[in-house]
Amino acid sequence: MQFTELGLSAELLRAIGEQGYTTPTPVQAQAIPHILAGRDLEALAQTGTGKTAAFVLPILQRLTAAQNTPLQKVTHTAPRVLVLVPTRELAAQVLESVRVYGAHTGLRSLAVFGGVGINPQIQTMRRGIDILVATPGRLLDHLGQRTVDLSKVQTLVLDEADRMFDMGFIRDIRRIIERLPKLRQNLMFSATFAAEVRELAHAVLQNPALVEVARRNAPAELVSHAVIKVDQDKKRDLLLHLFAAHGWHQVLVFCRTKHGSDALARKLEQSGVRTAALHGNKSQNARTRALADFKAGKLAALVATDIAARGLDIDSLPRVVNFELPNVPEDYIHRIGRTGRAGASGEALSLVSSDERIQLRDIERLLKLDIPTSVMPGFEPQHNHSVPRPAAGRPPAHKPAQARTRSGSGDRSGAPRSPRPARSGGSAAKPASHHSGQRHR
Repeated sequence: MQFTELGLSAELLRAIGEQGYTTPTPVQAQAIPHILAGRDLEALAQTGTGKTAAFVLPILQRLTAAQNTPLQKVTHTAPRVLVLVPTRELAAQVLESVRVYGAHTGLRSLAVFGGVGINPQIQTMRRGIDILVATPGRLLDHLGQRTVDLSKVQTLVLDEADRMFDMGFIRDIRRIIERLPKLRQNLMFSATFAAEVRELAHAVLQNPALVEVARRNAPAELVSHAVIKVDQDKKRDLLLHLFAAHGWHQVLVFCRTKHGSDALARKLEQSGVRTAALHGNKSQNARTRALADFKAGKLAALVATDIAARGLDIDSLPRVVNFELPNVPEDYIHRIGRTGRAGASGEALSLVSSDERIQLRDIERLLKLDIPTSVMPGFEPQHNHSVPRPAAGRPPAHKPAQARTRSGSGDRSGAPRSPRPARSGGSAAKPASHHSGQRHR
């Protein structure tokens, strides 16, 4: 199938062609006809599948078709489309997609999120917009100040619905939905359909079409997995050794905490590795600058927390390093989703200390594979990495986290992406200087 077969306008086909695309991805090919027909939609799509374009393109088509109808030739001041997203970064990326594909339509759009001044957003809305992309908190700020009118919304999009649950936005979302017209089109996109997501879907969607292009809890394909066992106090030195030994130039490094991200970024920077930290305490300008520098190759490392990295879309990112394993195993899938995208291969390398052995076990259970492990000469761990077994007749000390899946992300520009072939689990490329060690259970 080609984009020309989907019933899109000449203006949209021109914009798609300018981006170099001719063939829709599976989620686009399946979702666009349903959205053009005015149906509600429930879509399960992993990161990197082109899901942003899957809703942006038909929304632009429907708006321009209404705009060009003689009886509808009016200037709209209130938004007709509302897209709710969990993070600032994803809001900016969805807005970029709207503007790229709507370049020849004359439609007006705006993204509103916290961390920046509210007055410029108010001024832009007063001039009139067609599409509003928003994070729940900042949108409620505008509703509280009566600076936004949602009475004309015809289409509601909930993007990354699973992540909005994880971040505690469900009450905010329900408050926002109460302010919308009852008659509207509803589109929900999620990396997983956990029980709470399905509950919201049943409450919001009316006879929805279902599009499913990814497996539940599916890890990013084309990603190899590797573990280096190392003591916690040697992790920083080992990471510096890996940068020096392999000439790494673009690495996304995950830490659990904001403080830990700052400390590691300072250590790398002091050792000559161009680095920036990305977390929720950074201003929006600092976050935007760090991401732009990383994408442009000005930084060799970007050290991030899970929430701050949500929605990041970096073309051809070769490597993700888990400096610390996440406490929730599903977050591992989200992290590695930053690499191995758009048909490119990637590596997920984890530096695992003895106190993280249970997290590693739970991640392997979720992935249904044994991740190859190794020990780096000069950084051999001194502590036991085996997972303790509970005494007979006693319950296990650790209960695996429930499947509150947080995988997936928003796309950088919604640009259509080629689907990635499946990769069977189990094998993983290791850094060249690793020496395989015995598995310890």
